[in-house]
Amino acid sequence: MTVGETEDPTISRMTIGLTCDDLTFEQIIKQLNRSVEVIKVIDFTDIPIRKKELLYIKVNSCSEKDKQEIFRIVQTFGMEVVDYDKNTVLVECVKTEAHNNDMIELFKKTFINRVEVVRGGSVAIEAISTCVR
Repeated sequence: MTVGETEDPTISRMTIGLTCDDLTFEQIIKQLNRSVEVIKVIDFTDIPIRKKELLYIKVNSCSEKDKQEIFRIVQTFGMEVVDYDKNTVLVECVKTEAHNNDMIELFKKTFINRVEVVRGGSVAIEAISTCVR
């Protein structure tokens, strides 16, 4: 679940991702629609969407060789080094949840017991075209 302000500072948008059966899903939609604070519920199940998640990966106790490998990984997978010092590198990744899961595994395998992970929930919006990448 992710919540953030919209173009109107008096309105926030909540993105809720869930896996459940149809009956439970219908109950959730009904409960949300009954809430006075809810303006509109949009079901993205069967429509093309753009969906991304924010991920930070910090690698501690880095050698020069480690930093070179981190910069190679970042360049290869379209991430960004957002901060670093002599011994630590902080990487930012704004990708799909699946891609971020893969990046976490890669970093954990490459830099064993030196990885710190912080991630935000996914945000989603209906796609403009049907060619969703």
